[in-house]
Amino acid sequence: MERGDNNVTLFSQNHSITIKDCTELPSVVHSPGLWNYFRYGTVSYSLPLLQLQMILIFAMTQLAHYILKRYGVPKFTSQFIVGLILSPSLLGRLKILKNVLFEVNSQETIGMLAFFGYTLFLFVIGVKMDMGMINRTGRKALITGIACIVLPLVVGLAFQVFFRKIWVTEEEASNLPFVTAVHCVTPFPVVASLLEDLKILNSELGRLSLSAALVSDMFSTFLTSLATLTKLAKEKSVVSGIIGSIATIVYVISMVFAIRPAMFWVIRQTPEGRPVKDAYIHFIMFMVLVSGLLSDYYGQTFFFGPFILGLAVPDGPPLGSAIVNKFNCFISEVFLPLFVTTCAMRTDLTLLFKFDSLMTFYTCLIIVTFVTKLAACMVPPYYSKMPLSDALTVSLILTSKGVVQLVSYTVFRDNETMSDQTFAVTSVSILLIAVIVPILVKSLYDPSRKYAGYQVRDILHCKRNSELRILVCIQRPDNVAAVIKLLEASCPTRQSPLGVYALHLIELIGRASPIFISHQMQKKTVSNISYSENVTVAFNRFQRDNENAVSVSVFTAISPPKFMHEDICTLALDKLTSLIVLPFHRKWSIDGSIESEDSTVRTLNCSVLELAPCSVGILVDRGSLSHSTVSSEASYSIAMIFIGGNDDREALMFAKRMANDPNISLTVIRFVDSGGNDDVSSWDKVIDSEILKDVKLNNVGDEYVIYIEELVKDGPQTALIVRSMVDEYDLIIVGRRHNMVSPQTSGLAEWNEFPELGIIGDLLASSDINSRTSVFVLQQQKQRIATGRRN
Repeated sequence: MERGDNNVTLFSQNHSITIKDCTELPSVVHSPGLWNYFRYGTVSYSLPLLQLQMILIFAMTQLAHYILKRYGVPKFTSQFIVGLILSPSLLGRLKILKNVLFEVNSQETIGMLAFFGYTLFLFVIGVKMDMGMINRTGRKALITGIACIVLPLVVGLAFQVFFRKIWVTEEEASNLPFVTAVHCVTPFPVVASLLEDLKILNSELGRLSLSAALVSDMFSTFLTSLATLTKLAKEKSVVSGIIGSIATIVYVISMVFAIRPAMFWVIRQTPEGRPVKDAYIHFIMFMVLVSGLLSDYYGQTFFFGPFILGLAVPDGPPLGSAIVNKFNCFISEVFLPLFVTTCAMRTDLTLLFKFDSLMTFYTCLIIVTFVTKLAACMVPPYYSKMPLSDALTVSLILTSKGVVQLVSYTVFRDNETMSDQTFAVTSVSILLIAVIVPILVKSLYDPSRKYAGYQVRDILHCKRNSELRILVCIQRPDNVAAVIKLLEASCPTRQSPLGVYALHLIELIGRASPIFISHQMQKKTVSNISYSENVTVAFNRFQRDNENAVSVSVFTAISPPKFMHEDICTLALDKLTSLIVLPFHRKWSIDGSIESEDSTVRTLNCSVLELAPCSVGILVDRGSLSHSTVSSEASYSIAMIFIGGNDDREALMFAKRMANDPNISLTVIRFVDSGGNDDVSSWDKVIDSEILKDVKLNNVGDEYVIYIEELVKDGPQTALIVRSMVDEYDLIIVGRRHNMVSPQTSGLAEWNEFPELGIIGDLLASSDINSRTSVFVLQQQKQRIATGRRN
């Protein structure tokens, strides 16, 4: 066994101090047992020590975020706070942390692991970024993205030129341009993470901010690379700088013209619907490591190569999503918290109390660049007629700080470009901005307020023989047939046409930014991928079969499931639709048994019911719609159950449209309280009687309508009647009647499994009923007042 000197300066408070220690070679990795820890009071074995460090950091970050997330604090901020708690100024002073868990020799191992994790994080971020988004970026986003880095950089450099002679020395001033540049960057990962935490990724402001951040990030990447090469030429030689520049240009060109085409070749070799071969993934990860070594060797940071390689990988399925699925969880939940925490542990808060001229200068520089950037990001949107509050929201989002700025400051601190005192100031500024910005954005912007029902958009108030605009949502391929059968049954004619907007919802995988595609305006799809082809073909055929009676527009929304309701409600608002049709989250097999359930679809349906700017219908297809045909040879039996209230009136109006079809037999069944104890107001009774008048007189459309009244005394009797009639019809239409109390449904609410269907709808969709009868549950548009706050 050999022994050698080991010089370590990590986490030291002064870079002029070098700690010399004796290290055993080869190093001892495995432990002989837990008893030795208690016997000697130290952990001399690298692997158990690393595991203990990771356990402590993971446990503390999870606990901190569990406590702070209820106050809207993002994960990054929770991890940063844990790092400050473990820093030398707080718990880091304790002997067990200072001399045992985070003793000097161990910091090199955990630091290396953390930086390796951040390298993989940047690679995955590069994979998620959609470079085609730059071509689709509007003028407003382009100008905002350029302004948010150029103007603060110019003002910051001017500030340091004028005031550095007063506050800083020549040696300190030589590194100021690099630090100033970091103050001005707008990293795409930071903005995307903030928007996701605030749940506004799919909103109009979210899309604008993402586009502007992408433009700014590409511009800042170029400037950062140029600054790195300039520093290399200054510190070593001009020749080294020229060689580094040539190597960087060659590397980028090879990524564009060699590696990216190779990635598309991998995609072509992968059959549709099949996973990418592991051999391709392994080779790409090998390239990540090689690219890091090459970029470091030619003067760039180790992160530059993997990030550019990530940009060369086509985002989305199959390749981009495969890489993200394999690595994203471990990187974001293990490596990234480890990295953020260890970076924050370098901060010594006690140095903030030693205020001097250098600290004064850096504090002023941070304030000047922040205010300038805030103004630079706000002016272009405001000049484009955006409301002042929304423009201020965009500027706050683009001025947010996060992990990218933290790693830049950490690198500067470790290579002595920045002192410990300056690092403490910049770290605190990151924390303050990371805490304040989300709070201000939440108070200024509420995406749900635009859905408030200022205008009446429902079927009941739709003019007779006018176009009924319906937005239908497709989650799975089997939803298409059922939805089209429902639309056919609504009897579109020239006199009473349908305007159908079909929205295919696809989960966002392997991308950082959501995509919204209009297949009418689209000339060439993203990355040459044909999205929603089957959906488009089916609805175009439906339009041809109903010429001059139906107009169809098909859209595709690729976004995270928890944000899909934004796409649905925004499209419904833009197209002035009267009804949104959603598929139920449960799928039945042909024999009537439950085949699958999707909880994300159920959550989506509940969100749309709460926020929709028009009426909403949930279609429960139990087989009668997907496997039946509404044609001249086959009749279709439909029932409408009426109890009373807004939702039932809306459902009845939709059912009345179907009465014009000679192949449809419509039956309206009204449940009446036998005891006459309805709590319904007299005005509601008048409206119910008025809307039922033409049904009672059989004056609905051109066909015969059956009207039945059932006297019931309570909910159980209603349930018995409903169960007895369920097999007599192909489709039953009901109103949701959420939170409405009536004798006809008394005692049934306690057994309600799916509140989004209402009491009667839930009863018909119950797994206890073995029937193929489908159900359509309607909720009339909710009239809400915009309060400026999220529900």
